[in-house]
Amino acid sequence: MTERRSILSGSTFEDHIGYARAVIDGDWVHVSGTTGFDYTTMTISDDVVEQAEQCMRNIEAALKEAKCTFADVVRVRYLLPDRADFEPCWTTMRRAFGRVRPAATMLMCGLADPRMRIEIEVYARR
Repeated sequence: MTERRSILSGSTFEDHIGYARAVIDGDWVHVSGTTGFDYTTMTISDDVVEQAEQCMRNIEAALKEAKCTFADVVRVRYLLPDRADFEPCWTTMRRAFGRVRPAATMLMCGLADPRMRIEIEVYARR
């Protein structure tokens, strides 16, 4: 039987919408689209780079709970309402994934809250 377990971050969005920050399914870890909210204070910076850094901290916490690291990430998706915000975040992304080189996609789309300037989703294999 394959292990399937949900990881919750404490975000109020998880309760309101009905999802988990991440799901472990056997060797796979699926991390939901993660924004730059600091879940302890439920605040978000106006700065896109600070949001990207907080996204990475939130993702790293979920991966750690799943007994993974950024080194285990095989796919990443970046979702941004404004393509001009993508390049300023590259240093943050390279810090997390530069050695790993996961498959990656950037999509331009609207996000759930107008304060959100970036959302990041990853898949990792334990």
